[in-house]
Amino acid sequence: MARQIDYYFSIQSPWAYIGHALFQDLAAAHQLKVDYKPVLLINVFSETGGLPLAKRHPARQRYRMMELQRWRDKRGLKFNLKPQFFPGDPRLADGVAVAATVAGLNPEPFMRRAFAGLWEQELNLADPATVTKLADESGLPGEKLVAQAVSDEISAAYEQNRQDAIAAGVFGSPCWVLDGEVFWGQDRIELLADALKSGRKAYTSDV
Repeated sequence: MARQIDYYFSIQSPWAYIGHALFQDLAAAHQLKVDYKPVLLINVFSETGGLPLAKRHPARQRYRMMELQRWRDKRGLKFNLKPQFFPGDPRLADGVAVAATVAGLNPEPFMRRAFAGLWEQELNLADPATVTKLADESGLPGEKLVAQAVSDEISAAYEQNRQDAIAAGVFGSPCWVLDGEVFWGQDRIELLADALKSGRKAYTSDV
């Protein structure tokens, strides 16, 4: 029986983008059942003590920029450190991923294209026509999903993801939750791989 893992992210997150392909390889290798759960990060931050990028101390902002360069090299990626449409409104692109999941469709091909669209091609993911095209190219019904993305049903599902994230102890993007154990950040994928390979019981904070 396939093990389930909850994958919390925002398509606007550079760290989710950086780690996405590596995680997908890991999920395929272990035949994981992935529950894709986009979240609105600013709301998660506000409830867990985090700050949006613009409100962080300049030292933290400078360090982030160095880390992006380090991990860009480490993961063999090519992307813009300051893409034209970042930061932007992630609601539409996240909503399409939610809508696809609710419809029983796999949102991953869209996520891959949307990550690259924002960080490599500098596309505006708040533009319905752009997001529709990306979804269509992913083999998904773009026009339908873009229309559904702003519906009350999808808004409620998006909010439920936020509540699930807080309940699970998630506080950033990307986060993976395996058997209740949280792995935060694309730089924890190797530790997630170790947990899967070993078959160990989930670690908890109750020690």
